[in-house]
Amino acid sequence: MSNPAQLRSLYRSLLRELPPKPLSSSYSQARSPLHQRLRQSFSGDAPHEHAVAQADQLLQYLKAQRQYTALLERYNPGMNMDDEERVRLTARRVGMDLPVEYEKSGGNS
Repeated sequence: MSNPAQLRSLYRSLLRELPPKPLSSSYSQARSPLHQRLRQSFSGDAPHEHAVAQADQLLQYLKAQRQYTALLERYNPGMNMDDEERVRLTARRVGMDLPVEYEKSGGNS
């Protein structure tokens, strides 16, 4: 079976992969249900080898997902932009500036 140091390291690594907890709330309210479930599963008796292997596989998956998201944001910067901003930045990329759009005023002229 796994020794306590390996289990502690695995538990801490899993916690690092979870989204950060909000700073404004108290410690008892900041724990998510997932955090509570992880704590329960690691605080009881020594888990079986199969459970440890599954937790390690989950850790590898979470790390890969985090890296995938970072790479996606890095190489597709316009993914989260609205269409106007995307068009403006595309025009700037090829050396053009978009003209300022005419705003029709409500008065008669």
